[in-house]
Amino acid sequence: MALENKLGIKSSAELAREEERISKKKAVELFENGMLEKLEAGKFQTLCEIHKYLFDDIYDFAGKIRTVNLSKGNFRFAPLMYLETAIKNVDKMPQNTFDEIVEKYVEMNIVHPFREGNGRSMRIWLDMMLKKQIGQVVDWSKIEKEDYLMAMERSPIKDIEIKYILNAALTDQINDREIYMKGIDHSYYYEGYVTYKTEEL
Repeated sequence: MALENKLGIKSSAELAREEERISKKKAVELFENGMLEKLEAGKFQTLCEIHKYLFDDIYDFAGKIRTVNLSKGNFRFAPLMYLETAIKNVDKMPQNTFDEIVEKYVEMNIVHPFREGNGRSMRIWLDMMLKKQIGQVVDWSKIEKEDYLMAMERSPIKDIEIKYILNAALTDQINDREIYMKGIDHSYYYEGYVTYKTEEL
């Protein structure tokens, strides 16, 4: 069954294709229209704005905190009853150094605030913090899918691996359009969305 959506699509395969096409196009717009420059790096409110912008044409819950418990494999994300507190705690975390930024990113991933689209929104959010604080962004095209997913899976217990992987892929080409677009394609590929390329939308 497909998630309830504004497009009235009942097939989950069809929904996945449309979600990729529409939200990828929106991700391109985020770069083109300079909206990311106007938002405050590292704030939960900013993550909500990104999520809303990407998914508002598809889901009613775009930019809104989830109302269901979520898990992936054996891992349970923050339970609903602690969600608001967990979000406030992550919001207060420092973000001055590379290590602090990645720790904040890992914690927000454990919170997993949205019903769908957490990873894709959060990677844009992470890059915003890195860009503002240390003048670098991740070149996501340099990170293998399996390496990233395994490191993220282990990150709640030990974040040394995800720090190592992200650090090795840093670039100071923070305003490079091609790096951003390739990054979006790669970010979607991590989640299994591979039908459309940003440059074709």
